[in-house]
Amino acid sequence: MKTLRILLTGALLLSGLISAFAQGNDRNLARVSRLQGYETYVMCDPLRDYDVVFDIATGAKASSLLTGGLVNEGVSDKITQFVNRAMKQAKKDGKEFDAVLISGGKTAVAIKFKDAATEKNRSIGRVKKLNGLDVYVMNEPLSQYETVLDTRGGAKAKSYLTGGMVNNSIEEDMAQFVKRIIKEAEEEKKTIDAVVYSGGKSAIAVKIK
Repeated sequence: MKTLRILLTGALLLSGLISAFAQGNDRNLARVSRLQGYETYVMCDPLRDYDVVFDIATGAKASSLLTGGLVNEGVSDKITQFVNRAMKQAKKDGKEFDAVLISGGKTAVAIKFKDAATEKNRSIGRVKKLNGLDVYVMNEPLSQYETVLDTRGGAKAKSYLTGGMVNNSIEEDMAQFVKRIIKEAEEEKKTIDAVVYSGGKSAIAVKIK
């Protein structure tokens, strides 16, 4: 009986450790959005293996997709333009792709996955960090979270607008969000783990549960 209790205790401890590891390993995993039917990974690496089909025209060429000059454009607008550009290139060159991968800088690629998706990796990617915070750009954390700061309303939200230059990278725009959110969190003495951007010109700061 004593041996059985020891075995049961060991099994419970092992189960707890595995659960804790799994939760910790999921902290920076996200389910990405689909734009125009394509999975879109922004500052986020897919869990599935993939091949690059083609580079998406960016940099100086990308400015032709915009209005030119100084614009009051949100991050989501830039992402949408990358996807539209990928679709146009694919149609012109007769190529097929599954998703768009945007590094956050001024580079983007159209990719095709090597294997079939499963429930554990379908539309799932691992997000990158900025200033020590996980940054979810047009994707949703797999882990549960609570909103600590919300920049979507009120007078303070105006300070989070990203009316940058055409040649600003998405990462540069997000860095503005993160920097300002960290400052506000410090002023209000709140602890945050991540920034979640879902579109428009605002974001929320969250605490992962």
